[in-house]
Amino acid sequence: MIAETVCSAVAVAGLGIAGVLAFRKRFLKAARTAAYALVPLGLVMTGAVEWVVDTAFSPTAWAGFGVLGVAWLMFMGTRAVERRRSGRPAKEDKAAVAPGASAPSLGESRRTPPAVQQKQPKQSKAEPTEDFSDIEAILKKHGI
Repeated sequence: MIAETVCSAVAVAGLGIAGVLAFRKRFLKAARTAAYALVPLGLVMTGAVEWVVDTAFSPTAWAGFGVLGVAWLMFMGTRAVERRRSGRPAKEDKAAVAPGASAPSLGESRRTPPAVQQKQPKQSKAEPTEDFSDIEAILKKHGI
């Protein structure tokens, strides 16, 4: 009851200040002040203030907030553990790979044929060799 009275008084005072500002031809500031003044009045009229007051003095509501807090902490804790474990392989994964192996063996079907391997490193003979004579001339010109 007291909270509703205080909110209503704040709204009336804010609207009075907005009226004075409008009288002084500061309409933008008056409109903004009136908007702020109407917020507590709207909260009283919707019943939000009564709900907050009832919640603030209710042990059941505080116990509910405690349960929500514990649930949130458990959720965040499991997420942290999950993130920490995602970077490491599990114990079963470590045993699956031989200690000296760099990659798992996939069998002979994954290998490239020898003919393809020979063709890749070869270069065509039509490519000219690199000629650095012009670069050497520039470097000699500058005394390098």
